[in-house]
Amino acid sequence: MSTQAAAKAPDQGPEKEIIRGLIAKARAAMAQFANADQARVDEAVTALAWAIYEPGRARELAELAVEDTGLGNVESKIIKNTRKTFGCLRDLSRVKSVGIIEEIPEKGLVKYAKPVGVVGAVTPSTNPAATPVNKAMFAIKGRNAVIIAPSPAGLGTTTKTVDYMRAELEKIGLPADLVQVLPAPVNKQLTQELMNQCDLVVVTGSQNNVKRAYSSGTPAIGVGAGNVPVVIDESADFDDAAEKITMSKIFDNATSCSSENSVIILDSVYDEAMEALKRAGGYLCTAEEKQKVEDNLWVDGHLNRHVIAKDADVLADVFGLGEQAKGNKFFMVEEGDTNPESPFIDEKLSLVLTVYRAKDMDDVVRQLNTILDVCGKGHSVGIHTKEAAHATRLAEEIDVVRVLVNQAHTFGNGGGYNNGLNFTLSMGGGTWAGNSISDNLNYTHFINITHLVKTIPEDKPSEEELFGSYWEKFGK
Repeated sequence: MSTQAAAKAPDQGPEKEIIRGLIAKARAAMAQFANADQARVDEAVTALAWAIYEPGRARELAELAVEDTGLGNVESKIIKNTRKTFGCLRDLSRVKSVGIIEEIPEKGLVKYAKPVGVVGAVTPSTNPAATPVNKAMFAIKGRNAVIIAPSPAGLGTTTKTVDYMRAELEKIGLPADLVQVLPAPVNKQLTQELMNQCDLVVVTGSQNNVKRAYSSGTPAIGVGAGNVPVVIDESADFDDAAEKITMSKIFDNATSCSSENSVIILDSVYDEAMEALKRAGGYLCTAEEKQKVEDNLWVDGHLNRHVIAKDADVLADVFGLGEQAKGNKFFMVEEGDTNPESPFIDEKLSLVLTVYRAKDMDDVVRQLNTILDVCGKGHSVGIHTKEAAHATRLAEEIDVVRVLVNQAHTFGNGGGYNNGLNFTLSMGGGTWAGNSISDNLNYTHFINITHLVKTIPEDKPSEEELFGSYWEKFGK
């Protein structure tokens, strides 16, 4: 145990002893892995990827996830288990994480990558298989060990997933204890103790867990809440935008933090864009039906767990929308202008899309800020447009880490084959979201870097070069 971890681990309680035991096994496994070269590390990462990418396991774990949690749908989770893993493996196979990873001769710098230690990885119920593998791949890429803290609802799926990862590591002759999972019953106390004793906490999921990680005394990385708004302007290809929004919205029944929760449409093309959304599978609720949606989607001010992430036909029945709504893919409610007091402005984790209308781009910016001030600041926005200046304006004026242009948000935000973002299942939101990273979580967050510093020819400008323009303008 490191000095840091020992200092944070008091001497009593069953949770403390359980975590001490897991940490000890993790450190022993790391010691056996410490001298692995880059090729061996990459074999280990590939083994973890195959643990979930293998078609039979990808389906089994998807089915188990839906059965355990009641969230999402099997076919989407199969895609998530395979697509995210494949993309992450692509990214990791192209980068160095062992020994010298960069040399800058002109600055006399040589950079060496080293492990961060034992990683405590807190994972959500929405992705009880894909996220544990994703984080394990990042951790092992840095020659670390990882202990997964699952959501209680996803414990069965996550445990099975970890079993598969451990088996693949053993198959290639590496210690299985490089990847471990908290034992049942998982609870807040056990997860908190993992946060206290590990060397790095990485949290995806509830904002309560993120806050607990940051207050644990352990270096921590948390990611922000989603609540993605997208814009359709007058230059957009409306059918293309509608198809992409639909494909993204319905994926895994809107469980992704990158799922569109609202759309802002320019007033001049509002009717045209709405017709495109209807053609793509959106059902527009009447004012009376909108009230039914509100009454059933929230209970005592909180999202109804019996409604979120359910199939469209289930929602149509629960909402009491009638026969005309059945057969549609998602449900639209019109709000007109943004109202911070309306529940529809918040993240819904369901196949319900809030629709706003804006007079112009100034109004779009105002409404985006209103939405993100309620929830989702720092995360991301999207825009469907042919006007590059409109996308640029959002990047310049909106406090988010990602602005996606003409993309299905769920499929692009966490990395895509047609954009340059890293594949991940955890999106940092910067300080706007109370996060320590403004990037997609990736392998660089799982390594320490030692800088070898050599002397170079002196690089010291004169006082005139540095102060001259200031003296000329303001005097000495």
